[in-house]
Amino acid sequence: MELKARHLKAGYDKNVIIEDMNLTVPAHKVTALIGANGCGKSTLLKTLCRIQPPLGGEVLLDGRSIFAEDSRQLAKKLAILPQNPQAPAGLTVRELVNYGRAPHHARFFARTTNEDRRMVDWALQETDMAAFADRPLEALSGGQRQRAWIAMAIAQDTELLFLDEPTSFLDVAHQLDVLTLVRHLNSAYGKTIVMVIHEVNEAARFADHLLAMKQGQLLYEGAPDEVFTEAMLADVFGIGAELLRDPRTGRPHCIPYRRAEAGEEKSYA
Repeated sequence: MELKARHLKAGYDKNVIIEDMNLTVPAHKVTALIGANGCGKSTLLKTLCRIQPPLGGEVLLDGRSIFAEDSRQLAKKLAILPQNPQAPAGLTVRELVNYGRAPHHARFFARTTNEDRRMVDWALQETDMAAFADRPLEALSGGQRQRAWIAMAIAQDTELLFLDEPTSFLDVAHQLDVLTLVRHLNSAYGKTIVMVIHEVNEAARFADHLLAMKQGQLLYEGAPDEVFTEAMLADVFGIGAELLRDPRTGRPHCIPYRRAEAGEEKSYA
């Protein structure tokens, strides 16, 4: 399943954020959208997954415009986890995950099938949330809630999964849990995953493909070893950095420093 944007123009009403962007999301890979705040990452993600319509150009899924797809059929191909999702008070984890099965029913209140129960149980197991299935969401930690929402998204049983800042507001341990889960879903089941992420070292460690944006433009794209360079970090984020190799993964890892005037020593942040 191939996802492409061609001459994409995106934004909100007259506020154009992205102009004439072309890209291809590699199948069966984890792609990370990176860039400074306000560069258009979330706008791009929302347009790629049809949360908002483009102002121009097109988004193609297997050569067909996603805006020409029937909504229910499209929901069987791609799942979306937006920023800061909300659920009704008192909803349990299992009830939330059950919502992921809605696209597979002709009616919203259709009877739960054996396949639904199998997929919900599978999603709970894969996200390590089976032990919390009967707990209300508000009784969970932030990291547990995020895994519950991911369980709902994967219960939808799609090839494509979009995650908008899945590690926001999580501590380091829970960030690691969520990104390890993302990596597992890709390696074990071949899911194509596109995520917006702020932490550049996490992007380089967990993604196969990076899309680096600046002011609505796609400036760099490719594997971390190709894209994650001192030049990219200076250009996209405006920082100086020294690059090291992660001793566990071999992936590039940056140590940023405040940009120094000529002749000054580097001052580490």
